[in-house]
Amino acid sequence: MGKTFKKLLSLCLILSMAVSLAACGPKSNNSGQGTDGGTTTAPTDGGSTGAIDTSKHEVIKFVVLGNKPTNGRLEAMMTELNKKLTEKVNAELELYYVEWADWQTQYNLLLASGDSTIDLIGTATDWLDAWPNSKKGAFLELTDDMLKTYAPQTYASVSEDHWNMCKYDGKIYLIPEDNYKQWTNHGFMYRGDWAKQFGLTNGVNSFADLGKYFQGIKDNYPDVIPWDAAASGQAFGSQLAGGYFQSNTQTLFLDGLEVPVFFGASKDDPFTLVSPYMEGQEYIDFAKLMKQWGDAGYWREDVLNYTGDTREEFYAGQTGADQHHTQTYYTTVRPQMDIKQPGSDVQFFSFSEPSKNLVNLIITHGALAVGANSKHPERALMVYDLLRNDEEIYRLFNYGIEGTDYVVTDDGKLGRPEGYDDSTDALGTNFWYGRNDNLELDNETWYSGKADIFANYDSYAIDSPYSQLVFETDDIASYMANMSDVFASYVTAIAFGKAGDPEKAVADFRKAMKDAGYDEVYKVLQDQLTAYKEYLGK
Repeated sequence: MGKTFKKLLSLCLILSMAVSLAACGPKSNNSGQGTDGGTTTAPTDGGSTGAIDTSKHEVIKFVVLGNKPTNGRLEAMMTELNKKLTEKVNAELELYYVEWADWQTQYNLLLASGDSTIDLIGTATDWLDAWPNSKKGAFLELTDDMLKTYAPQTYASVSEDHWNMCKYDGKIYLIPEDNYKQWTNHGFMYRGDWAKQFGLTNGVNSFADLGKYFQGIKDNYPDVIPWDAAASGQAFGSQLAGGYFQSNTQTLFLDGLEVPVFFGASKDDPFTLVSPYMEGQEYIDFAKLMKQWGDAGYWREDVLNYTGDTREEFYAGQTGADQHHTQTYYTTVRPQMDIKQPGSDVQFFSFSEPSKNLVNLIITHGALAVGANSKHPERALMVYDLLRNDEEIYRLFNYGIEGTDYVVTDDGKLGRPEGYDDSTDALGTNFWYGRNDNLELDNETWYSGKADIFANYDSYAIDSPYSQLVFETDDIASYMANMSDVFASYVTAIAFGKAGDPEKAVADFRKAMKDAGYDEVYKVLQDQLTAYKEYLGK
């Protein structure tokens, strides 16, 4: 009893510190940009005064997620960007790509290595293990004085409440992407023209509808694989199962844990810990349905080993669906399909739609950290401040070279030069860690139905009940590691009908998770969730 009480008290103290220690300096219009390659005037915002020594040229390495482009456009842009960065803060930027093949493992291994050449790190609390990596010491503490001095525009633009959400153990480790509206809830993109042909006049609005759509493709387009999924990694399996739970339950997924099997019971009871993976009928129903789909040939037989590009196949008319999120749909896939498959009328089935179960995106879905062993964190912050806040730098880094990669239309929107093809010509900087609506250009190529999509989601989405919750898992790390191994062994095989008898597969999974320490982990996490509820006064 005494140890449990100490754990709960520790959690409450941590949460209390996160509120009491936050600070927010007054706004400053001084960008801290020098042009002489020697010194930069620091902002006089109450945090520091005088000049910052930038006499030594520094190379800042930035870890980003995604496949490195090979079309030459990135290199051309970076040449121009580094000229500007050298002029302003005597530094240049180098992008280090963690590519999508086995990205989860490779990303965490890179951070665990303690590589001292890494300066800036793209991260997130809900899909890039920001809190576990903070706890493991991968990120540098960012003090208020550091942020005021070396990233003054960013510091001034982030509210006190938002800085609170970037703290672990009372210390700031993250910079949030908190001034960029987006929806990254997942679902399936599918051809509206085919759906109507198959009798789905109201489109695909459930997993049952999705199965009818896939069968329609099998019946009418035998040379097309209904969903040519590349399921060689763990992500698709958990996304598909998680999507099924979102569509068919009111459970709220808990971000930031090493094993993605835990949920809050519902928006009305968010502090009761549940797991549809481990209890109830939903996971069994899901496993049965996926076995039916696999047996019906809705994906290729060797799906677990396939590493092809599903989206490019969708563009080419070789597959009938692509699973990703809303932002990808309206910014990329729908516009490209209108060009490459005219009349395809691509629609989006959001997993949230049947249940109206949706949580607003947290501000640390995209976040920036500084490597714990960075040799020049101050200059790294100066570079980031420019990437996020300087209009010239922002457009160059996000859109490319004006006239070559993009144009500004007469009505002030982002356009593309004649002949530009986003699927082959994209810049690919993947700056998902500091986008800024104050500097964004409306894109003339994006799907015109974006506003209606946003309005629909806004009509039923709720704010996250867990925005300041950081689970302490050090004492259960060995159990978590064992559970992760079990999860990886089962989740994708079950999701694609490759685990044998579905009921037996789920039963075996649940037993293996119990043997790995599920009950012990559940108790610890429930205690912390209860303490968090008490802290909030709920």
